[in-house]
Formats: sequence, C-alpha cells, structure tokens
Amino acid sequence: MRLKKQMYPKKILVSIILIFTIISGSLIADEVKFISIGMLQNWFSSTGCEIETGRTGETSDQLDGFSYPSLYPEQDMQAQKALWIGCKNYTDPLADNKVFERKVVHIGPRAVEEGTQIMPVDFTMYGKFNHPAVFVDNVPGTDLAYEDKDVVVDEELLSDRMLYNKFNTAMGVTVTRKVFAFGQKGQDDYFVYEYTLKNTGIYDEAVNKHNQTLNDVIMFLHYRWGINKFGSVYNTGGWMPQSATWGHNTVNEVLHPSFGDDYYGTYSFHGLHSAYTVVINNGNNSNNNHGAPRAVAAGGGSNDGFLGSSQFPGTVMIHADKSPSDPTHDPSKFVSAPFFWSDDPLTNPPHDQFNGTKMSAEYAWMNAPLNSQTHALDLSYPHNPSWQDAPFDYVSNADGHPSAGGGGVSQGVGYGPYTLAPGDSVTIVVAECIGDLSWEEKMRIGRKFYFEEKPYDLPDGSTTENVWQYKDAWAFSSRDSLFKSFNKAILAYEKIKSGEGIPTPPPPPASFTVNSGGDRITLEWSDNAESYPSFAGYKIYRQVGTPDTSFALIYECGEGTGNPLVNKYEDKSAVRGFDYFYYITSFDNGQADPNGKTLESGLFWTRTVEPAYLRRPPEDNLDKIRIVPNPVNIKAVGYQFGIEAKNRLMFYNLPPVCDIKIYTERGDKITTIHHTDGSGDEEWNMNTSSRQGIVSGVYIAYIEARADYIDELTGATLIKKGDSVVKKFVVIK
Repeated sequence: MRLKKQMYPKKILVSIILIFTIISGSLIADEVKFISIGMLQNWFSSTGCEIETGRTGETSDQLDGFSYPSLYPEQDMQAQKALWIGCKNYTDPLADNKVFERKVVHIGPRAVEEGTQIMPVDFTMYGKFNHPAVFVDNVPGTDLAYEDKDVVVDEELLSDRMLYNKFNTAMGVTVTRKVFAFGQKGQDDYFVYEYTLKNTGIYDEAVNKHNQTLNDVIMFLHYRWGINKFGSVYNTGGWMPQSATWGHNTVNEVLHPSFGDDYYGTYSFHGLHSAYTVVINNGNNSNNNHGAPRAVAAGGGSNDGFLGSSQFPGTVMIHADKSPSDPTHDPSKFVSAPFFWSDDPLTNPPHDQFNGTKMSAEYAWMNAPLNSQTHALDLSYPHNPSWQDAPFDYVSNADGHPSAGGGGVSQGVGYGPYTLAPGDSVTIVVAECIGDLSWEEKMRIGRKFYFEEKPYDLPDGSTTENVWQYKDAWAFSSRDSLFKSFNKAILAYEKIKSGEGIPTPPPPPASFTVNSGGDRITLEWSDNAESYPSFAGYKIYRQVGTPDTSFALIYECGEGTGNPLVNKYEDKSAVRGFDYFYYITSFDNGQADPNGKTLESGLFWTRTVEPAYLRRPPEDNLDKIRIVPNPVNIKAVGYQFGIEAKNRLMFYNLPPVCDIKIYTERGDKITTIHHTDGSGDEEWNMNTSSRQGIVSGVYIAYIEARADYIDELTGATLIKKGDSVVKKFVVIK
C-alpha cells in the first residue's frame, strides 16, 4: 500500500511503502525496504527495527522476515523484534522537564510511535551494482524487480547491499543503523548491523534540541523467534502445533566467555512441545520433536520425516566501543542477556515514554546481570549441546517452562552502559546469523528417520543404531553451521572496516532474458561480468514446475567447462506443457580467494519467477486441435506436467486468435478463454468464470477463430474468422 512520499536531504530514488496497522489504537506508518539478494532475507523498517506484523499488520504474518533458506516457501522465523534505548536520570523536555529516574524509548516489539518516540531521517539502500534486468517473454521475471528497488549504486561499496537508516529519538539520541549484506553463495547467511548512537539532543520532529549529558545509556535488542512458518498453521501443509508458530517451544541460549564460550551472543532453536508427538512409519513414537520432522502419523500419506525446523538463528556481538573517546573493542559492553515471557506486560503497548514505573522495570531488564541459568539450561539442555550429545530426549518441554505462558520465551541482549555528553557518539556492531542443514539433507535425513532406513550415518561419518539419536544429531549440527556463520560475519565486518572487503565473485550479468519458443527456450545475457579480473565463465541452472525449490545445473561455459564462452543458450531439452525457471551465475578462476576457492554469484540476482515454456506455432486446421490430457484426472495432473505443476488443461494446435468456450454436457457455459498470443497453445486452470473448480463430468469445448489466419508468404487465408470446431473432454476428480 503506497501513500505519501517523505523527502529527505541528499536522498535520491526513494520509494516509500507505508504500512498501516492498528495496535492499541495507534496508527503506524513506516517505510519498508527488502534485502532479498541471498538465502537469508528480511524486510527492514525506517523506524529502526522490525516489529511484530509491522510490515503488513496481518496476524497471519506474525512470522514474517528473517527467512532462510529463502529459495523455499514460508521459511520465516521472525515473530517479534524490538530495539529499546534507555538511560538514567533524564530531564525530559517533553514532560515539562520532569526528571525520570529511568527513560526508555521504544521500537517494538508490538508497536512504535513514529513521530513522537522515533523520527526517521534517512532510509536509503546502497548497492555495489543494481540488480540485473531479468525478463521472461518480455515481462519482468524476478522478485528483485519489486523488492530490490531504488538502489543508489556505489561501485566502491564493500558489500553487495548496505541499508542506511538514520532516526532521531525522543531521548535526544540519534541512531544511524547500517545493515551490510552479501548475495554470493557462502556469504548470504548473515546480516551485519552497525549502530552508531550519538547524543544530538534532538527530541522531536521539529528538531528541537535539549542539551544534556545522558548517563548509563544502554541499547537493548530483543528477539522472539518462531522456527518456522513452513510447518505452521499459516501454511496449508503445516504439521506443527499452532503455538509453535509464535515461538511457544523456542529455546534460547546465551553465549559468553563466563560460560566457556568463544562468542558473546545468543542463539535459538525448535525445542520440545507437549502437543507434538512424532510418530515414525512403524508406529514408534516420542515427544522428541527436535528439527520438527514431518512425521505425525505412522504410514501417513504426507509424512516423510522432512526436518522442517532445523534452523538455528543467532546473534553475535562483533564490536562495542569502550567509550566515546576510545573506539577500541570492549567485550564487557555485552552487559545483559535476560530471557522473559514473550507476552509479558512490558512487551505490550502502549510503550509509554512517560510512565516512570514501567520504564524503570524495562531498564531493569536492559541492565539485568548475566544469569548463569539460561533458558536452555532451565530446560536441562547442556550449555554446549553438541550433536554428540544426541538424542535430546531427556529435556523438558519448552512450552511448559514457567516463563513460557501461552506465547513462549523471548531473548534480550543489552549493550552498554555509556555516558554520552552532547555531541558524543559510540558504535556497536552486531550480526544476525543462521545455521541450517541443506534442503537436500533435510529431506534425506528425514526420510531415513521416518522410514528407519539404515545405516544411520552421523555427521562425523560414524553410525548409530538409535534412530532418534540420528535425527537429533543432524538437527543439532546446525549449531556448528551457525558458528561458521558467526565467523564469516565477524571477518566480513573486519574487512569492510579495513577497506579491503571480502573476496567476491564476478557480478551477475546485468541483463538476462528468457524467451519461450516453439521447439526451444532461448536464454541470452549481457557480458559485463567478463571485464572482472578473475572472471572465468557462466553457469545456468533450471527447475521444472516451480521457482521455489532446488535447481539443477544444466549448462556451463568458459574456463574449465569444456564449452566456449558464449552469451546465449538454447534449452532444447524442454518438454511441451511444463513450466521452466532459470538462473545464471558468473564464476571466477579462484584467484580472488586466498584459498583458491572458486567464487560464484548468487542465484537470486537472476532467478526467474515467471515461467517459460515451449510454444508451438499455430495450426491451420481446426480438426487438429487436441485437448491434453483427455480424460483428465485432477489427482494425477502431476504425472502429466510435473509434481509441482498447478492444475491445468492444455489446448494444442490452435489458430493464432480464437475463443475457447467451455460448456457442461447439458449446455451450461462455465467460462470463455480468449487465446490471443498467436501461438498454437493455450492453458486452462480448470476453473469456472466465477473461480470455482470444475466437477467430474463430460465437457464441451467450442473453439471459434476470432480473426483470419493469413499465410504470410502466399497471402492465402488458412482459417477464416468465424470458423469453428467442437471438442469433448472428460474430467475425473
């Protein structure tokens, strides 16, 4: 929904999406941008933090954002998020200079007062290069055409995208948030956030200032994860209990050297739920639902053990200034990491900046001493839950924790405290990361678990006889992947600050076009990547039926491929009646990476989400028109056009322009299809004109030419306008 455009100094190409949501009587309107260039994707708000349902206001979007792996549907994990900033002994010009013992300004988790507590100033997306122009049959063919908009190109940028977000607060602190992201394979599982807090004294939209020293300033982030939407009630194929959707069984852990860790951070995972019994194929069952296997009934037709929630989202502190005058890193600024009931009154609006009692309670959270008894330890998980500790069937149900209530447990992290005199600033750097199994591993492991297919191989190559140990070991190996993501994020920020940047692949082609044809699908792309110093070639990937699942490599050219470098490929293996989706990447020769690793651009730059398919030339004889399949068994359409294909009936050998009128056997017209694209093919989704699915029966197709079909070479009329034919077909449901 688009409304007014806000104008900011030095800001170009601004596109504003204002999202309206009513929370406790308050109207929220903020600008939203997306980072959708890699497997980890999220939306971002101009108010400085991404609150619950803050993008759409829809309850069904309670899990919205922090999606991984985003190639696949409904992988969202972000239920609530908040950013609070607090200080002590604040003289408030907005309250007649009343002194608050504790002052807190709030962004989330459920509401934000834009214009009173938070005043956006700048919200600009920068990119090293713009997203490619991708077209399928002359229409925009990529999600980035709609999500990666208004990018200001800066070729010197050391990340693929950098979101610049500046906002003032009612406490006189101006926050500059920079979000760094990469789209290349292997570097698209983290976001790096650089927060700079400056005491400008600006406390309202009129840019009035109140100069005072701010004491014991703390920046507090808190997270409520639901892992994840794919298996939830908001997805028609969901199998997890409803409350798992909002994180009722999410488990949170804190990482800190005082616990023996190498990191200052947190992570979360899908814990046990009292209403989630896992039943594998032989009837063996357990409450051990780690990884959320799709296994809720023995021999169930839709059960295959797929691990739907093996993700481990986490945060890690990368840097925190020691003080405004000393920018060296001070790990002790990781000051608090409390866990709390997600539906605690402090998390609910109104988030009142003039309620001294509530702000004192909020600040107590923000400054709570580190507790050796973390949420995970409360549930009897070992602090270091390595996959070697599997199976984890001795731990408590996360939804039964005393702090869980009906909404589960959230995890907070506080950074500070700082004393900020007027003009002082400090910088805090945090990364949000993800660890997970590959989609193929989730399927493979889940299937072996559900059908008890030995041997049960463990992550180190050994085997076990315990099928539950097998499942848990692999699910908890995602924790190791999370720590690898931590390390990549830490190194990436170090390289950005040094001005060097991490090794990057050649850019993707600046343009990529896919055109359907009669006997082939033609792909063409630009050569801009070929000027990159280490450029080696291109790879083309394809998927049949849907764009949101695994793609397969079908062609490569350039160095080491055995094929000469080209900028055009003809896919002659496509089969009529199927939808085809593609993406192309650029890869290098390994010279850019210090370890000689070949680097490859990411798939989202050029992935097509519009289908291409074989189109045959029109036919000059109406008697040759065919209806495929006939009869059509709706339950078996997948066998005709692919498992992922939507319901369809195909009309082949049509004239270039015609109307197809569909009638029931008794003569009731149910729809008219206008065929106008000049080809010999037309698809019908088997819905009536009122969008109702058709029932079993015999149907009549009356096909009438709506224009003369003229032979371009001879000028002869092949089919006259008004020529018609009747065909019958049978539908079985």
